[in-house]
Amino acid sequence: MPHDTTSKPSAHPSTPLIRFDAVQKTFDGENLVVKDLNLTIHKGEFVTLLGPSGSGKTTCLMMLAGFEVPTNGDIFLGNQRLNSVPPHKRNFGMVFQNYALFPHMTVEENIRYPLKTRKMPAAEADRKVADILGMIKLGEFAKRRPTQLSGGQQQRVALARALVFEPQLILMDEPLGALDKQLREHMQLEIKQLHEQLGLTVVFVTHDQSEALTMSDRVAVFNDGVIQQIDTPSRLYEHPANAFVAQFIGENNTLSGTIESVEGRQCRVSFGEGLRTGALIGPNLGAGDATRLSIRPERVKLNGSARALPNRLQARVREFIYLGDHLRVRCELAGNDDFVARVPVDDFSSGMQPGDVIELGWRDEDVRALNAS
Repeated sequence: MPHDTTSKPSAHPSTPLIRFDAVQKTFDGENLVVKDLNLTIHKGEFVTLLGPSGSGKTTCLMMLAGFEVPTNGDIFLGNQRLNSVPPHKRNFGMVFQNYALFPHMTVEENIRYPLKTRKMPAAEADRKVADILGMIKLGEFAKRRPTQLSGGQQQRVALARALVFEPQLILMDEPLGALDKQLREHMQLEIKQLHEQLGLTVVFVTHDQSEALTMSDRVAVFNDGVIQQIDTPSRLYEHPANAFVAQFIGENNTLSGTIESVEGRQCRVSFGEGLRTGALIGPNLGAGDATRLSIRPERVKLNGSARALPNRLQARVREFIYLGDHLRVRCELAGNDDFVARVPVDDFSSGMQPGDVIELGWRDEDVRALNAS
């Protein structure tokens, strides 16, 4: 079952700035790309729409921007219904993956453009452009054209152009997708700092789950046109609502099983051939139900570290992958050839070889029994 998307975050107790009310979207009249979407976004929030290609996240952003119209349902800005309001009258800032800068204009002219279209007095526009250039640390590049800038610098200009007229909402569609990994991570921090410094409300679309976890106050995980769960990054990771969220957010091990018994929030699950584990039970599950167990690789302990744990099982090592501060130990467990433990280098036994049988262990509270569908 999708997680409730209407709950109000305690950090933002004000009236919602944006509200999707039973919104649907179809492009062919038959297949719904977005299905009965209910979502609230509060002033000052950084909300990321996350999901695989075709999940409906970008369509939601385009409807919010005004480039697409809902087939059914309504979108509100405060108490104003937006469905028939054209994009240029919504007064939202937009940042795209391809920057969409004017190549014949200088950096300064690109940033000034939204102020010019709003007929802002020249002296006030000069001040705002100078302020934002200082904020993005591109003052010395003011007279250059976009083709004379790096990708990261062009993205800063696109961001400045979206911010300079002080919109009440910033929409970002995969804005860092064209950047290399190091620059992308740097820009994530810059955007997050601007969000906090200026009190911006941001709706950000990405398919990159680490980017979503790094930047967001809340993340809405989309699949097949439905928000599966919307929550803080830590709750999405530690308390996924279903197997899709658990698998999509971070690295995850899954095992198919059956719930044998339930006691409060705890349950016992049988899986493989005669194997059992304790787990925390997910929503809408009971004794006798099929389940998918979710276990994060960093929660899995090996050999000596596993001996004091309540759930201990034997597995066969398939390979080791060295990643600097830790190793990924890939094992075969209960018919799953890709069961992974993430082990600190200092805890690793150098005598271990592929093919060895080792002991794995974990705590009940580190396993989630989730809906198998």
